[in-house]
Amino acid sequence: MTPAPTIRLRAYPAICAALLLAAVGLRRPELVAVAAPFGLVAAVGLARSAPPDVAAHITPGELRALEGDRVTAVVELTAARPAWQVDVALGVPVGLVPVDGAPRRAVRPGAGSTAVAFELDCERWGGYAVAARIRVHEPFGLREWAGAAAVPLQVRVHPRLEALRHPPRPVRTQASVGSDTSRWAGEGLEFAELRPYQEGDRLRRVNWRVSARRGTLHTNLHHPERNADVVIFLDSFVESPVSLDLAVRAASALATAYLEGRDRVGVVGFGGVLRWVLPSTGRAQTYRVLDSLIDTEVITSYAWRDVEVIPTRTLPPGALVLALTPLADDRALAALAALRARGFDLAVVDVSATGRTPAGAGEMGELAHRLWVLRHEGLRARYRRLGVPVVEWDGLEPLSGSLALLREARRYARTVRS
Repeated sequence: MTPAPTIRLRAYPAICAALLLAAVGLRRPELVAVAAPFGLVAAVGLARSAPPDVAAHITPGELRALEGDRVTAVVELTAARPAWQVDVALGVPVGLVPVDGAPRRAVRPGAGSTAVAFELDCERWGGYAVAARIRVHEPFGLREWAGAAAVPLQVRVHPRLEALRHPPRPVRTQASVGSDTSRWAGEGLEFAELRPYQEGDRLRRVNWRVSARRGTLHTNLHHPERNADVVIFLDSFVESPVSLDLAVRAASALATAYLEGRDRVGVVGFGGVLRWVLPSTGRAQTYRVLDSLIDTEVITSYAWRDVEVIPTRTLPPGALVLALTPLADDRALAALAALRARGFDLAVVDVSATGRTPAGAGEMGELAHRLWVLRHEGLRARYRRLGVPVVEWDGLEPLSGSLALLREARRYARTVRS
């Protein structure tokens, strides 16, 4: 812990010295008696000054919550012997709000462990590090010893998700078992068609009613249950907090919906810093994806990026690539066009929020807003000509409505099948 002198350590010796000088100069010995307590307190306090045996740590080490939830951070003080006053303070970042005023407490811990609890409201999604600092006051008040908890509290706040019952489905499915129904006939649960019995067919697949009616054995064929590979392409180039917020919320809802359906989900954060999560499935993958999304931030970069920088394993063949982009940065637009040219099943959700962005003041502001809207309409038309369905989501309406339009548009898009 780091010591720091208080105002008493500066004032007491100065007062004592001033009174002694006054006693000599004024020939007033009674001033010596007045100066003696100040000098005595300073001398005894410095002689007994020692680093306090007080340590602080935060429990638990990590908290997870949703927007609007309230979490409790507990700072545990451990002291070998009873200590004097200890001030405990939390460094609360923007996005978390302390419940009961300023996050500071003054306690007098005894020997052993003392817990100090703080309640925080989670206002916005994101990953936060909450540090705790303590300040121990010596009995004579001449020094203060400051320290901090060794490990800060990690608070991960996930956005509140909209339940998506029917997210867009990919053109191709994979060989693993999942919730999608394959177009091909084989072993499965959903009925596909009937065909005459062939050598090697299982008897439990024989349709005895049809066989008795037609006089020959017939076998039921079913659609196998398969899963899909979904890659969420998150464009974080543009410095727009509204677009980034919409993109993260949509990506979190989509990833959760696909993972609940036993699909494999991966994430590519395409921006100033390239982030990715390899496609996988399961509960652990849900946390990996959500943690990657809430850690997304806009980092300014002028370097040109294309799809060559994306690891190959992140984009498996036949994957559905869902791009969440404000359609503003040329690097992201070029990367999406390259993915389409390579035959990926691509769909775009425009999160530029043109419908909820007001025009600027004056005639020039109105003209600039109209040009901006026309540019986005032109970009969306350009992708549709390439066979890429594009829908807009501004956050005012439910995401499921925009995804319903996306599913309808994908029925008529020129998809590449192999």
